[in-house]
Amino acid sequence: MLRKVDDIAYTRERIATPDNDFIDLDWLKQDRRDLVIISHGLEGNSHRAYVKGMARAVFAQGVDVVAWNFRGCSEEMNRLLRFYHSGATEDLECVVQHALTKGYQNISLIGFSLGGNLTLKYMGERHAHAELRKAVALSVPLHLHSSCLRISQRSNWIYNHRFLTNLKAKVMRKAAAMPGLDVQGIDSIKTLMAFDDRYTAPLHGFAGALDYYTRCSSLYFLEAINLPTLVVNAQNDPFLSEACYPTALLKDHRYVTFEQPVYGGHVGFTQFHKNGLYWSEERALSFLFSE
Repeated sequence: MLRKVDDIAYTRERIATPDNDFIDLDWLKQDRRDLVIISHGLEGNSHRAYVKGMARAVFAQGVDVVAWNFRGCSEEMNRLLRFYHSGATEDLECVVQHALTKGYQNISLIGFSLGGNLTLKYMGERHAHAELRKAVALSVPLHLHSSCLRISQRSNWIYNHRFLTNLKAKVMRKAAAMPGLDVQGIDSIKTLMAFDDRYTAPLHGFAGALDYYTRCSSLYFLEAINLPTLVVNAQNDPFLSEACYPTALLKDHRYVTFEQPVYGGHVGFTQFHKNGLYWSEERALSFLFSE
């Protein structure tokens, strides 16, 4: 939260979605045919330090970068009642398709937290793009239900409160701008699961929070991944449940490499005396470009 990454100058592009909404993309371009697409975490955006740090590191390798903002996460609220969620791979596919129209020949994906779950689910859905090469997912709540319960524990109160405050404010803004959202009693919602049950699930076509978690947890898509993919979850991540460390499931996986360093927290992986390069960035670069 204290990290500053100031030497990034994105170029903003807005693209249309098939359902008449929009997604804002932030580009770093140097006219290359290789591209890395970065997906942020819950209530994040392309300007979070962890996204800009990774974008800077990848760009320095001579690769174009696009950090996309989930619906409602850029400066302007999206047009529809729906916004984003952990399994909205149709929006990531929209970004990939747009990149393909620009002529990129090699596309890799990097996702953080919720964006990591989204990335892994996308990889497991077997999207048939010959240009898709590799993926890296960091601090991933692979099992959404148990991770949501973990975030709601008393030890994580400050994070749970922060996320809920932002999400409630977003719903209130939507309710003020468009009909169809009942915000009566919203202040009584105290957990992310309760929020998902009332808003995230019904707004995105799920029967409830449990249905949403079951259908969107990337844990259930890992076995279908058939391109080189790195998953890194720190052992001291305060948000992740035991189910987010599937060592037995992935032990003999042909394509998925699972690593669980002792330290790193949630989207942390700080290291010093590396010219501002975090360990997560160093590891991602090694996986994407050196192996």
